[in-house]
Amino acid sequence: MSARRGWALGCVVLLACWLLAAATAQANLRVRGNQLVDGPGAGHAVQLRGVNRSGLEYACIQGNGFFENPHPYQLDTPAMIAAMKSWDINAVRVPLNEDCWLGLHTRRGLGGAPYRRIVQRYVATLHRAGLYVILDLHWAAPGSMTSLNIIRMPDADHAPAFWRSVAATFKHDHELIFDLYNEPHDIGWSCWLRGCRIPANREYGPKPAYRAAGMQQLVDAVRSTGARQPLMLGGLSWSLDLSGWVTHVPHDPDHQLLASEHNYGGLAPCMSGCQAAILATHRHYPVVIGELGETDCAHGYLDAMLPFADAHRISYLGWAWDAGQYWTCRGGPSLIENYAGVPTGFGVGFRDHLLALGVPFRP
Repeated sequence: MSARRGWALGCVVLLACWLLAAATAQANLRVRGNQLVDGPGAGHAVQLRGVNRSGLEYACIQGNGFFENPHPYQLDTPAMIAAMKSWDINAVRVPLNEDCWLGLHTRRGLGGAPYRRIVQRYVATLHRAGLYVILDLHWAAPGSMTSLNIIRMPDADHAPAFWRSVAATFKHDHELIFDLYNEPHDIGWSCWLRGCRIPANREYGPKPAYRAAGMQQLVDAVRSTGARQPLMLGGLSWSLDLSGWVTHVPHDPDHQLLASEHNYGGLAPCMSGCQAAILATHRHYPVVIGELGETDCAHGYLDAMLPFADAHRISYLGWAWDAGQYWTCRGGPSLIENYAGVPTGFGVGFRDHLLALGVPFRP
């Protein structure tokens, strides 16, 4: 072998090793036992500590753009995302609207392909900032109704199609989690798992009867695309109640399910029974507190709830990283006064707790 050929072969080998190392180092967020892990091999345990960025679930359907504040048609600026990161977070939960993603009942330019593009761009932007992302089906509606609020369970008419489309779009993104439905409520565990007929009701105004999709149908919809991301499943009573979660958990061929729980001091606090259900679930599956907040402009509730979560390595995301006319520490509740990251009365407790913990691990 000539020296030149040997040098060339050596370069090829080095390049192959570099590419292999780069591929191995890519994020692969996944469930292992009752923990989220990331990284090569067995992975390193990851606790998600982050915020919710509201807007994409409602501005599009109300005709106000994609994000209501402060720039309806634009992504968050690098300075805004840097302000988020200054709180030492590693994850952002992004609520979505079923109709906007599918292009139903929306103003021209706000639904369908334009909406899907801006969601994709926002996810990529957050990833470049070193953040995991949770995509959440937040607002949905059956039939010809418009997705204007949180119905009891996602509709069988559109929700499976929504998840097949979202999962196919992001199937190669392994820094991502899918939250299958924001806050199931006023149903039982059987309906939660298998779906059921939701009777006509007057919640948020008159609602016709409709067929709800169960969590099993939504898991199947995601997995039918080949997507293998972890899936978050909120419990009953606006995701406050996990008491029947383990005994009704859907079948997932990839074994990548997490329980999602929501609680708010002053509105829906998680007291001893709720905490016991969280810990009982966490013995078998990872638990993420997908929404955590306080509605009294103080942080006494968080001062107790956050150490509870940390002690058991339970993930949590504060609600919400939004500011503006309707976003206050009581009326959101909002973590921030403005997009420079100045905290509200309850946000200061959340921020100071995160800063005291330091930057969370990220491979």
